Amino acid sequence: MTLDAGALVSEIAEAISELGEEIDLRSFLLPYPDAAQRALDRMVLHCIDLGLEPPKGLPELIEWCRHRSVGDRAFDIPPALILSEATLVHPEGLLPTRTCLELASAGTGGGMEGEARKLLAELADRCGSEERFHRSRQFLALNPVVRGGERFGRRPAKGTWSREVWSQVRDLYRPLPRFLAIEGTLLLCATCRLPALLGGRRVPDRRTAVSGPKTWCEREICPYGLPMDLIRPTDGVLLLAKPLRIFLSLPLPLEQAALAELNRAAVGHHPLPGELGTYRLQGDGLAVHRLYIHDRVQPVLLSHRFVSAEGPVAVVVPEELARSARYRTAFFQALPDPDQVLLTGPVDLVARLRDARTVGGDVLNETENERRGRCAI
Repeated sequence: MTLDAGALVSEIAEAISELGEEIDLRSFLLPYPDAAQRALDRMVLHCIDLGLEPPKGLPELIEWCRHRSVGDRAFDIPPALILSEATLVHPEGLLPTRTCLELASAGTGGGMEGEARKLLAELADRCGSEERFHRSRQFLALNPVVRGGERFGRRPAKGTWSREVWSQVRDLYRPLPRFLAIEGTLLLCATCRLPALLGGRRVPDRRTAVSGPKTWCEREICPYGLPMDLIRPTDGVLLLAKPLRIFLSLPLPLEQAALAELNRAAVGHHPLPGELGTYRLQGDGLAVHRLYIHDRVQPVLLSHRFVSAEGPVAVVVPEELARSARYRTAFFQALPDPDQVLLTGPVDLVARLRDARTVGGDVLNETENERRGRCAI
């Protein structure tokens, strides 16, 4: 299955991804942006070919992307490419979903992930030394949200705060978009520390600002029942550029957990320049020497990165995804040579790196089922 097979929905995803970075998807003014107009035109022609009633404009197409899953006939996407219940617009957050952003990033333009790589490459050039770049990159990952008091020294930020670091990274922060500040209040998810919203853009307070099925955060799959953090007033609040929030800050807890396991086992790891979450491993008795750490919701889009893997590679995803039979099956079925790829969560990473028998989809699934007795769906 190639990514080209989902060309129509990919084009729609790219258009929505670009729109949702800067403006509220609930309101548009004519003329529509060029990419959005092209995607709308293609969808209209596609619907006419199928004998379906086409969307009457971009707002209606956005509503389709909010309420219709990508498995809907109108989107013309092969069922093996995307988990069929996913939508391109989050029904509660009214913003592009992670599926939308991952699909857009899989296209030829690189989407937000490509933009994240570009921004980090430019940062590396500005920093000059590897040590200065590492400090700046770590600051970005730890601080997706920066408050005015932190910038001016009235309260400490997470990570290393210094004038030198801030001088390198400040251009990567943006003013808080109006659609994330509801009556002067910004919500942050207690788990991922990224922006959050209540369904229907309700005004948050301490009592109602609790994660649940009628809320949204940028990671989308965080646990329910946790109080959100409220930031008010929002004067002086800056957000890290969205490509870096999604592809650098969001996977940070997973990356930290994986690297902690490597450190405990004294497995050497060195980041590869120009890549996100990619490491070269060093140590005795390893069956795999290349590690990729990715928090991604769409397994087939993730697996397409490794169709041409040269030698065994290890891919770390969140534990709940690594244990999901559905996620694993979709991931491995999309690979031409599953025996070259190890898919795991952080917990068993080191043990599997050192056991050559666990490299490969079939053996790995079998080992996991025997050990756990079950797989989550």
